[in-house]
Amino acid sequence: MSAIDIFFNMDVLRRAFPMLLRGLWYTLGLGITAIVLGSVLGTLICIMRLYAPRPLRMLAVLYIDLVRAIPVLVLLILIYYALPFAGITLSSFSAAATALTLVLAAFTAEVVRAGIEATPKGQFEAASALGLGFWLTMRKVILPQAIRIVIPPHASNCVSVIKDTALASVVALSDLLKQATDAQALFANPTPLIGAAIIYVALLWPMVRLTSWLERRAQRAYAR
Repeated sequence: MSAIDIFFNMDVLRRAFPMLLRGLWYTLGLGITAIVLGSVLGTLICIMRLYAPRPLRMLAVLYIDLVRAIPVLVLLILIYYALPFAGITLSSFSAAATALTLVLAAFTAEVVRAGIEATPKGQFEAASALGLGFWLTMRKVILPQAIRIVIPPHASNCVSVIKDTALASVVALSDLLKQATDAQALFANPTPLIGAAIIYVALLWPMVRLTSWLERRAQRAYAR
């Protein structure tokens, strides 16, 4: 049997493709859920770290440091397999989404903090002089300026989250990788794994190029 028949068997790929497609929808749903929730939660944690009373600031710092230090896989296993002992049982999707959301929130908090701290202090003073409240100042004045700095690194973090969705197969979520491994076992051929790798590349490569373009654009803006 040739290497093409082993790794690039078109008949096997054709039969496995519906399984891969089902897994792709799970992967996309998981990634989008984690990105949306993680971005919102991370922004709120950042604001708490910068402007909340000291005990809450310390709590936010502790959360950010701990979550960034824990491997995603370890956090996922703790949520899925350990929480049931405390009476909290989550589905595979909920556990994976929770783990990825918590991780992205920690990284988002640091990225947003850098963007806010890079905003000139005079913007706060001008907003205060106009009588704007704290939340209105953040929403209308500070965050719109900070987002130009935040977008490139945050986009890179989002790409990492999409890649980390593959870890959900560990908790039996029928994502792209899980479906590929199931198809590989069903057809006794590794071609479905190659197909999954190709789908990951097709999905993530444009995002990687977009991230690089955003970084170059930001660098040109800083140079002006």
